[in-house]
Amino acid sequence: MPRLRRYRVFLIFALIVIALLYHVSKNSQWERSQAVGFGKPTRPDSAHDTPQKPVKQEPIVHQPPKPATTRPLKQADTTTTPNNEPTIKIPKLKETDEVEGAYGLPTKVKTKEAPSETTTAAGVPVSKPGTGHHENTKEDESPRYADWPRPQDGNHKPSSEEHWKKPHEFYPVPEESVIALPAGQAKSIPKVQYVFPAESAAAKEKRESRLLKIKAETKRAWTGYKQFAWKHDEVKPISKIPHDPFCGWAATLVDALDTLWIMGMKEEFDEAVEAVKEIDFTTTPYRSDIPVFETIIRYLGGLIGAYDVTGGDKGNYKALLDKAEELAEILMSVFDTPNRMPILYYQWKPSYNESPKRASANSGVAEMGSMSMEFTRLAQLTGKNRYYDAIARITNALEDLQTRPGGTAIVGIFPQNIDASGCNRTAAAERKAKAASEAARKQAEAAKDLEEEPVGWQPAPGAENDNHDRASKPFSTDSDGDGKTDLVFDVKPATSHGLQKRAGGSFTAAGEQEDPDCVPQGLTSPGYGMDSYSMGGSQDSAYEYFPKQYVLLGGLEPKYRAMHEKTVEGVKKYLLFRPEAEGDPDILFSAKAFSSDGTDQKLTYEYEVTHLTCFLGGMFGLGGKIFESNEDVEIGKRLAAGCAWAYEVMPTGIMPEYAQIMPCANATNCQFSRKKWEEKIDPSVESRRKQVEDYYVRMEEWKKEVEEIKRKKAEMEREHQEVERKKKAEDERRKAEELEEQRLRPMNSTATGQLEDAKDLKEKSVMPPPIARRDHTDDDELPKSGRTERQGVSKSETKQRQAVEDVQKPMVELHFPPEPIKPISHEDYVKSLNLVPGFTTITDRRYILRPEAIESVWYMYRITGDPVWQDRGWKMWEAVIRATQTDIGHSAIYDVTKKDKYNDKTDSMESFWLAETLKYFYLLFSEPDVISLDEWVLNTEAHPFRRPV
Repeated sequence: MPRLRRYRVFLIFALIVIALLYHVSKNSQWERSQAVGFGKPTRPDSAHDTPQKPVKQEPIVHQPPKPATTRPLKQADTTTTPNNEPTIKIPKLKETDEVEGAYGLPTKVKTKEAPSETTTAAGVPVSKPGTGHHENTKEDESPRYADWPRPQDGNHKPSSEEHWKKPHEFYPVPEESVIALPAGQAKSIPKVQYVFPAESAAAKEKRESRLLKIKAETKRAWTGYKQFAWKHDEVKPISKIPHDPFCGWAATLVDALDTLWIMGMKEEFDEAVEAVKEIDFTTTPYRSDIPVFETIIRYLGGLIGAYDVTGGDKGNYKALLDKAEELAEILMSVFDTPNRMPILYYQWKPSYNESPKRASANSGVAEMGSMSMEFTRLAQLTGKNRYYDAIARITNALEDLQTRPGGTAIVGIFPQNIDASGCNRTAAAERKAKAASEAARKQAEAAKDLEEEPVGWQPAPGAENDNHDRASKPFSTDSDGDGKTDLVFDVKPATSHGLQKRAGGSFTAAGEQEDPDCVPQGLTSPGYGMDSYSMGGSQDSAYEYFPKQYVLLGGLEPKYRAMHEKTVEGVKKYLLFRPEAEGDPDILFSAKAFSSDGTDQKLTYEYEVTHLTCFLGGMFGLGGKIFESNEDVEIGKRLAAGCAWAYEVMPTGIMPEYAQIMPCANATNCQFSRKKWEEKIDPSVESRRKQVEDYYVRMEEWKKEVEEIKRKKAEMEREHQEVERKKKAEDERRKAEELEEQRLRPMNSTATGQLEDAKDLKEKSVMPPPIARRDHTDDDELPKSGRTERQGVSKSETKQRQAVEDVQKPMVELHFPPEPIKPISHEDYVKSLNLVPGFTTITDRRYILRPEAIESVWYMYRITGDPVWQDRGWKMWEAVIRATQTDIGHSAIYDVTKKDKYNDKTDSMESFWLAETLKYFYLLFSEPDVISLDEWVLNTEAHPFRRPV
């Protein structure tokens, strides 16, 4: 019989395993997450490859929206785990969290077991909880990429996925407070497009040949994307690998949908729509945040635009609107802040959505103001006012900032960044300090009536030792007195947000109930550093949307017209300038102004030429037509011509991303001065001239010194030659004397002479060679064997021979003083800058395939009907394709001032190349009724939305 002790180890192990399995089975956190599925819409079976015109629709009449149907949604578990985050006091706006029109996502999620958002499953890392957006923290300082690496290139993705879940709504808008779309019949808006006459056969042939070339390049870019980066954001057009700078939701594919349809690429369009159906907007392996602005204009705008151009509800692509709603449901969470201002970089993971957030205290104006068109059109298509409400509140806040006395330094224009947090922290601090001061004053006055000095806080009897023990011992031992060591930790209870509750709430120094830390305020300047005002990057599209939103709403919301007119007045008064450039072109650009004191009294300027600002010509032209301002249309022409000129004068025929230029002192009488320009770009011109003059003086002195050294060398060479001549003459003389002596020597002394010669030869054979030391000049200093007397040579002859030896030695190599280095002259410096005359600097020499210049050229052609705009556009097209074309697409380039074979490509092809740039070039040569400006309005990503008529 086996002994029990032999198997006791196995028995103990088995018992442990059984106990663990039992506890695991009882753990309520191990639950499967619920996934909501939906059926894919059927794919249309029609196919053709002919140029597509947007499907005609019946006029859109603004009606009160139909009641939105509520889709079932299982609310995600909103229980939060304890943490140490500060919370934001939530005002009680509504008893229920449900809002009419709310619905669950129809996103199809893979069916699999997944831990709940508060569970740590084995092998699956859980994201750290969000820190709760602090009102004074810049939004771009949030840990956007902390959870996993961002594999932007290639096909690598993390093995596990985390999905967005609809979070608890902390600041719901009561149903009765939702801002509804303006209702009623659209107002009559003046025509925008020129009435084009019938074209000649030659003009049509020329125009259509250009269209074919543009379409061919579009196919090149699309095919390269499909082959090497299908369903990724972008393709790298040189290395031929995918690139996912956004969320990996196929940005190029979605952005290019309406371009494919407009160009008649029906087969490619249908294939792209099928791919769109598979996009899962609830997860991304590339980012822990969603860039809200880019997502709205590219994805949401792209889906809505494609839905509109294919016929809307009369077309066969309902799936596009479904996907737009799916994405919009996620994006609506960014507006869940106390003042309903949006979070611009949305932390989408469930763990980040456990606490309320505030908008950033340093938000970009363009990002804040460029959401209105997309959500307005979505509200029109779905009849859901909640979408319009979200952006209408932003518009109201911007209108308040624009009209508030002292709101901005330049009336009508916003600073580049604004505080959208809704909290005036300075006022809160001042209020607390004032309350504390008042409380201290009252306490001092009350102390005067006391007979005894007031005694401060004292511990209760016995509490001192207790506190000491608690402070020195975080835990106690042997709590039950059984002699064994028991660890008992002293842990204080915590609330769900890690903050200890205090009965009766907290109090101020004045003894009053404490108010919230936030003193409410509207949009305002961040309040530190200089505020910048321009029509360029980070500000541009906010102003672009004012006239477009007016058109999209059928003129039923007058505030957009008022805001646009205030903007253009500010631009005309403070920002527009004519450049002083070679050829004296009659063109305009828009500058950037800086205010250090919040007023227009001490403005400083940068006279910039930026590609992003080139949209301004189109904005002035469109606004001038719909609001009947001929002056604005003319300004739009000069602005658009300015950007076309900036293309033409560059060596590549393409304008740079950012440059500065010299402004005219008088816009009506301006003549280019090359001298003035050269002095402008070289502030050290006088210093350089003095340095060059000094160089020539030092150069003359150096030449003289070199000549003196050469003269001395020549003199030494002459002395050397004289010594050589004398030596040669002496040798010849001695040889002659020896010959004469031998001839006269008696014959009978021949034998004796032979003996003496033999003796001398013997002595010479054993004598060591003479020591060739220049310092041994005296005979007695030489060794005995080397004395010249033994050879019959006198001291005078020895010295003469020594001098000859010194002269015969190689001359020491001459050393010249260093030659002065020529400083760069003013002329050479100007040439080295490689600037077009008139430009003072080119800070960013890249061209990144931007569309803004050709956008304004297209607007001007459609508004004026002048074919000169087509000619300008075609020159731009040829230059761009020549510089950017690659095997599979087109690439941005590093330097528009270099022409050497265009080998300086950046290996980047952003999605707006297909969405905007190629589309505008194509529309420039299309028939005028293709995306007519009297029927369509385009968002900032060139996605066309149908206008109400």
